[in-house]
Amino acid sequence: MRPLAARLATERLSISTFRCRACTMPRVLLVEDEADLLSLVSESLDLHGMTVIQATSGSEAFDALRGGEPFDAVISDIAMPGELTGIDVAQEAIDTQPGVRVILTSGHPLSHFPPIPKSAQFLSKPYRVRQLVDLLRALPR
Repeated sequence: MRPLAARLATERLSISTFRCRACTMPRVLLVEDEADLLSLVSESLDLHGMTVIQATSGSEAFDALRGGEPFDAVISDIAMPGELTGIDVAQEAIDTQPGVRVILTSGHPLSHFPPIPKSAQFLSKPYRVRQLVDLLRALPR
């Protein structure tokens, strides 16, 4: 990546414009235990202008949610190793992050799981990144 000064000069952006864009990037918590999928989706969301914080388990997600930084959205796989599921992560996000948008994903039918929180959306795997981005943008804030 080029230094900021070079980018500003070639793209004709002012420093205030650059700061404004950085401040308005949606902050997303992405929870996925499959490393390749976590990396791919994280990179893709970053390319769509989102700041992505990664977690590989429910307990890591809980730590991030309780860390004091607010999230605009939480995307979590439902079935993960350990005691905490994506449904637990979704409920914690809703309880601790007012107004957060939550998307739960799984390669299994939703009928295989306990009920998900009412404000959460379900996206079946495999999905296209465009589907995920469109769903994120369509969810009420």
